[in-house]
Amino acid sequence: AMRLKRTSRSAGGTVALFLFLAAIGAVMVLPLVYTVVQALKPLDEIFIFPPRFWVKNPTLNNLKMLFSLTNSLWVPFSRYAFNSLFLTGVCTCMQVLFASMAAYPLAKHDFRGKSFIFNLIVLALLFTYDVTFIPQYVLVSKLKIINTYLAMILPSIAFPLGLYLMRQNLLGFPDSVLEAARIDGAKERTIFWRIIMPSVKPVWMTMLVFSFGGLWNRSDTNYIFSEQLKGLQTLLQQLSAGGIARMGVSAATTLVLIIPPILVFIIAQSQVIETMANSGMKE
Repeated sequence: AMRLKRTSRSAGGTVALFLFLAAIGAVMVLPLVYTVVQALKPLDEIFIFPPRFWVKNPTLNNLKMLFSLTNSLWVPFSRYAFNSLFLTGVCTCMQVLFASMAAYPLAKHDFRGKSFIFNLIVLALLFTYDVTFIPQYVLVSKLKIINTYLAMILPSIAFPLGLYLMRQNLLGFPDSVLEAARIDGAKERTIFWRIIMPSVKPVWMTMLVFSFGGLWNRSDTNYIFSEQLKGLQTLLQQLSAGGIARMGVSAATTLVLIIPPILVFIIAQSQVIETMANSGMKE
C-alpha cells in the first residue's frame, strides 16, 4: 500500500501560516467593515475620538436623510443612476472588447513594430489619470464633444492594464489549436470570437472587475457640465458636502457607492481566482 507523503511543513507551521493569512484578510476587510459601521452611526458617535470600530446605537437615519435629499432634486434621482450605469456599462464593455482585440495580434501574430507597441503599452501603465488629463481634455475639446456622453466614453476605451493582462494570458494559448482552425478554413474573425474569447473568459471577467471598479468611482465633472448628464457619484458627493451636519450623509454615501463594485466582484470572483491561478492554456 502506498503511504501518503507527509508535507515538509509541520502542524505548527500550518497554524502559523493560517493565522498570518487570516490577519492579512482581516486588514483588507477592515475598511469595508468600518464603512458599514460609519453609515450606521448616529451623528454623536461619528465624532467620537479615538474612532470606534463598532456602533453602540445603530440607526438608519443617515440612509433615510440621504434618500430624502435625493427626493427633493429638480433632476430625478433615476436620471443620475441611469447616467452612471449607462456610462460605466458601455465603457466597461468597450474596454474589454478593444483590449481583447488588440491583445490577440500582439500575442499570436508577428508583424513589424510588435515589440515597440508592447513596450508602449507597458510604459502607459506608469501614467495615472492625473498625468494624462490635460492631453485628453485638449483632444476632447478639439473633437467638440464636451458635455456629451462621448466625452466620457472615448477617453475610457484605452485600457493598458487589461490589454497587458489579456496579452500575457494569450501567450500560453496553444498555437496548435489556432493552426488547426486555420487548416479547417476558419477566418481570423471566427477564430477570435469562437475560440479565443470563450477560452479566455476568466481573463476578460477579471478585466471587467478592474474596469468596472475604476469607471464607477471616477468623477465626470471635468467633461460634463449639464446636470441632466451627471452621474450618481457626482450627485452623492454634492449632497454629502454640507459640513458637519452632513457627515452622516457622507458616510451613507460611501456605503452606497461601494455596493455595485462589490456585487460585480462577488459575481465574477471565481473567474478572477482562476485567472490568477492559471496563466492561460498549456500544450
